[in-house]
Amino acid sequence: MDQRIHHVPQHALQYPTIQKPKRTEASANFKELLAVEQQPLKISKHASHRLSERNIHIDEQLWQTIGEKMQEAKQKGITDSLVVTNNAALLVNAKNQTVVTAMDRQEATSRIFTNIDGTILIND
Repeated sequence: MDQRIHHVPQHALQYPTIQKPKRTEASANFKELLAVEQQPLKISKHASHRLSERNIHIDEQLWQTIGEKMQEAKQKGITDSLVVTNNAALLVNAKNQTVVTAMDRQEATSRIFTNIDGTILIND
């Protein structure tokens, strides 16, 4: 039996140094990537019918704010949310970015909302 100790050169045991890629002007930052991934808010057929039936009007700026808040909610793991504005209450599926149903604020005050895991309050 050979009992000699074999010496392994030290350089063979060292891990190679990994250099991080340098950030260039062309690489996008995290916020820009999120903006690209933001999907437009969709309105289901049922919600569209409820909006017109209940005479609820939401302007483009408010829709954009709702979409941004829903994107934030989605990042926090919220899947179904109640969005409350000055004039309306909307049930929104954050996962699909889809408004499921809508009601005016007076109608919403007498309701119990179930199966939601987040609420967004927006003053418009």
